[in-house]
Formats: sequence, C-alpha cells, structure tokens
Amino acid sequence: MEDETAESRKKARLAIMELANMISVPMSLHAIVRLNVPDAIWQRGANTPLSALQILSRVLPPGGGDPENLQRILRMLTSYGVFTEHLDCTDSPERKYSLTDIGKTLVTDAEGLSYAPYVLQHHQDALMRAWPLVHEAVLNPTSEPFVMANGEAAYSYYGKKPEMNGLMQKAMSGVSVPFMSAILNSYDGFKEVKRLVDVGGSAGDCLRMILQKHPHINEGINFDLPEVVAQAPNIPGVSHVGGDMLKSIPAGDAIFMKWILTTWTDDECKLIMENCYKALPAGGKLIACEPVLPKESDDSHRTRALLQGDIFVMTIYRAKGKHRTEEEFKQLGLSAGFPHFRAFHFDYFYTVLEFQK
Repeated sequence: MEDETAESRKKARLAIMELANMISVPMSLHAIVRLNVPDAIWQRGANTPLSALQILSRVLPPGGGDPENLQRILRMLTSYGVFTEHLDCTDSPERKYSLTDIGKTLVTDAEGLSYAPYVLQHHQDALMRAWPLVHEAVLNPTSEPFVMANGEAAYSYYGKKPEMNGLMQKAMSGVSVPFMSAILNSYDGFKEVKRLVDVGGSAGDCLRMILQKHPHINEGINFDLPEVVAQAPNIPGVSHVGGDMLKSIPAGDAIFMKWILTTWTDDECKLIMENCYKALPAGGKLIACEPVLPKESDDSHRTRALLQGDIFVMTIYRAKGKHRTEEEFKQLGLSAGFPHFRAFHFDYFYTVLEFQK
C-alpha cells in the first residue's frame, strides 16, 4: 500500500477533492451573473471594493438576499481570480470585493455585451441535462449526449426556443466582438480583398466589424442558414444570403469563418473546405478562426480552456466534432486542395488559420 502520510499522496488527495467539487466553480460563476454582481461592483467604472451586503443593496430590494452566502460564493471565486478580496486592516471580519481583469469580462459594455451571456448560455437546463451522459459519447459516438438528454440536436432545439436562441446569439456576440477587435488590430490578411464571404456569420457582427476596419472591401456576404439570416439586421454594404455550406458557398475573393470547423467531423470539414476552394479565385484565401489544440497536453490555463471546449463540443454539438491541432488543420486544408497554409497566433483561445488557393 502507498504511504498515505507521504507528501505526494496528500497532494493527490487534495487534487482529487478539488476536481470532484469543480462544479462549484461554473455554478458559482453562473450565480454571480444571475445576481448581476459584476455590474453592481463596476458601476460607471468605479470598481470600488464592496462587501456582500453592499452588493446586495445594489441588486436587490432593501433587506433582500443573504450576504453571508453571497460572501461564500465571492470568496470561492476569488480563489479562481474573478475577484480581489480586501480585508479590513482592523479586527473587523468584513471582507470586500472588487473585480479583477477576469471579473471585468462579465461587465456589460456600452454596446450591451459581455461574457456574462456566454456563462448563462452554457448552463441552461437543456445543456446541464447532457453532462451526466458524457460517458455515452464513448459508448456510442453516433449520437451526442445532448441528443440523448433532450431528444434532438442542439441547434434545432435552440431554434424552437426563441429565448435560448436569443441568448446564444448574445453569447456569441459577447465573445466575438473583443476577439475580432484584437484580430483586426493584428491581422493584415484582408488588405487585397474586395468581396468577402462570412460563412456561418449569424447576425453579421464579424462582417460589420471587418468592413468598418477595411472600407476598401466593396461587398460583404453574410452566409448562413435561411432561418438565421432571415433574422439578421440591415448592415450597410452587407448582403444576407441563406444556404447550406455543405452544398455550396457564394463566390468571393476571400472566405471568412469563425468557430465553424470545430463542430463538424473531419469528412464534413473537408467537404466545407472543398466548397470554399471552389468559391475562391486563384490566389484567394480561406481565413478560419478556430480553437487550436497544442501538440502536447500540459496544465496551462490555455491548454485547459481548449481541452474543456473540446469536451463541450463533444457533449453538446457533435460527438465527433472536435478541436484540432495546427497540423490536423493543415492536413485538412491540403486534402481539400489548398496548397498553402499559415497560422497566426494573436489570441490565446482562437488561432487565425489561412488557407490560400
């Protein structure tokens, strides 16, 4: 038997306790978003340290809520870097909390966006029902745990529930806008483009930002399912086109897509990329922004976030859809006919993958 008094065994027991109770982290994050805590602390950019009682006074009617239980949540999330804890220098036990850079991602900006809807979207009842069935993706990879739990695929399920669909779109906008801002300040691959097609562009947020940054682009095509583009707003210079990317894609000098390939199987990705190849002129390019897995696994925040996202895709969207390594993407591009490949690492989660014809 192992010596349970050994330092390595004590650390191992502690680690498995943390892992077994890890659900406390996303559910507590969900709770503080539901309670509107980040916006309460941030008020007009002050980020003034507040006690749990002071926070409750900003989000609930007088006397509402339990400050002790809120403090327990705030303290736990402090250990994960969401809040900074401020202890009174006197003997007072009062703890106050301000937002860290991580916490600030949950603050609603002037456009009404933040990562808060992304948190809420991930933890809706229909998605939560799928998680106890993750093992089924190993036993039967022909169906997703979400389907087993809810009777149909996630996207069609969302489509029948306007509230879920709306939250999904808001969540994607909250994630896309800051990422696109970072990419547009770093990536120069749109310089020669006159006609740009955004595949899976949803409401057209990414295309709108690209055209604002690069006004030389004469025409933008927002290409998505007919029922999706039917809800898209009017954007100057953008045409909304409905269709199926597995069948054909509108022609353009360049094709842009973000977080599209990761929810499809290898064969489906090859087909989508072949359709992109057919829609491009000689020298045209496919610009794909995707999560890219490192070659080797480690315990960095980046690797963990990417691998967690991979399991999310497997559980909710496609059992055989997946995050891929840079080499796997390169080989998919070659199989679809693209002879040239480059990767640009401007962001810790997304990588810009450029496939040139």
